[in-house]
Amino acid sequence: MNTQSSGSFELPSPLRIGWIGTGVMGSSMCAHLLTQGYDLTVFTRSREKAESLLDQGAHWADSPGEVASHSDIVFTIVGFPNDVQEVYFGKDGLLAEAKAKHVFVDMTTSRPTLAREIAESAEVKGAYSIDAPVSGGDIGAKNATLSIMVGGDGPIVDALRPLLSVLGKSIVHQGGPGSGQHTKLCNQITIAGTMIGVCEALIYGYQAGLDLNTMLSSIQGGAAACWTLDNLAPRMLNRNFDPGFYIDHFIKDMEMTLEESKQLGIQLPGLSLVHQLYRAVQAHGHGHLGTHALLLGLEHLSDLQVKT
Repeated sequence: MNTQSSGSFELPSPLRIGWIGTGVMGSSMCAHLLTQGYDLTVFTRSREKAESLLDQGAHWADSPGEVASHSDIVFTIVGFPNDVQEVYFGKDGLLAEAKAKHVFVDMTTSRPTLAREIAESAEVKGAYSIDAPVSGGDIGAKNATLSIMVGGDGPIVDALRPLLSVLGKSIVHQGGPGSGQHTKLCNQITIAGTMIGVCEALIYGYQAGLDLNTMLSSIQGGAAACWTLDNLAPRMLNRNFDPGFYIDHFIKDMEMTLEESKQLGIQLPGLSLVHQLYRAVQAHGHGHLGTHALLLGLEHLSDLQVKT
């Protein structure tokens, strides 16, 4: 892919940045770049979601294509693969306005095959596309501590590192186009298994009569230690299910992973079980809550509510 970039690659200076998607995570990420003094042009389907960024000095565009025409590099972080498809390939999409040496960075969790399609289409115009999904939720986005999994051409990734370092603390180049997305799906498999474990531990501890905060203080320091215990278990105990990452979006990720696993000829029974449980939580109207609201579904199965 993009063999013309086999040597070094430098982004222009001054650099014009475009940003598409200002949701739970995207707004914080974009704000970090603004704080660093970069010139930014933004687009999102609901302009009101971008108002705080506009107040900080960002410029508004009326379409993805307009963002591309005013930018040297464009970051995208939207909801679903069909949103990515529209942003890049739509009538007023990014690729319609792509020029030589344009760089596109999709940070949405999306299909690996779509990431490769975007990279191939960008190459036709002499442009470059990187897939760079992230992990860390709203907390990681706010604190600029995200883990960023990058797929794409090496010299382009190297040129992007200073920008990516504004957004996250772990930036790992996984390989060619699509490899960042494959890595993110590995991340989601791990999160799914961890989440059900944490929720079931809380339910068991509650029914056994333990002080749950005291219980957590022990297991957080042992072999069970993980990000979910540290960051989401306290939210569950406070009955705070506000989203760091939406259940609806996590179900999308699990379904993509299960579809990819079929293409790879493998079985993921653990993920399949957690997916079914999340679909039940979604069916009860909780798709807009955070992924840790899986606890609500498991509480329902045991006819109890975890309280501290």
